[in-house]
Amino acid sequence: MNKKNLLRNILIGTGVAAVGGIGTKMAVDYLRNRDQEEVVDESQEEAEPASEEEVAYATVATDSVQGFLDASFGDEGRYTPTRPPKVFEYQGQQYMVIWAYDNQKDKNQMLAFAYTDEGRKMIASVGYTADTTDYNVNLEDTPFCVDVNGEQVTSGQGETSGAEDVDFVLA
Repeated sequence: MNKKNLLRNILIGTGVAAVGGIGTKMAVDYLRNRDQEEVVDESQEEAEPASEEEVAYATVATDSVQGFLDASFGDEGRYTPTRPPKVFEYQGQQYMVIWAYDNQKDKNQMLAFAYTDEGRKMIASVGYTADTTDYNVNLEDTPFCVDVNGEQVTSGQGETSGAEDVDFVLA
């Protein structure tokens, strides 16, 4: 597979629509941004991080992950995207993080996937309400963690206090 086209291939393979070009940004800033990324240059086909601290990212339409969620979890409409998803490459590895509302279980959900030569692998699933947060996180082989109320979770299954939002950030 052509290394330069990996982000585009992930977008095409998942049916997720990019709303602009692919850009680069410092990883810490990119991961902390909860809003839609600004489209830097719509004509830019690919981007190469200038350093190990940068990500290459695709600006993605929030509603375009609906088809991916329906197909992946086999229950059309169960998950509704709530926040701009993140599709990015960091230190040679590709990731997709989606925030959605689980209409079946009445809670917010953050789902994180890593893309490898073997395919897509879920590396984090965090369900959260104002009362409780449950998680299944397998990030020990990555430079990331899940931030729940300031607590950094890198691995394990469990439950903790409720949260208004959770973030996928550098550990």
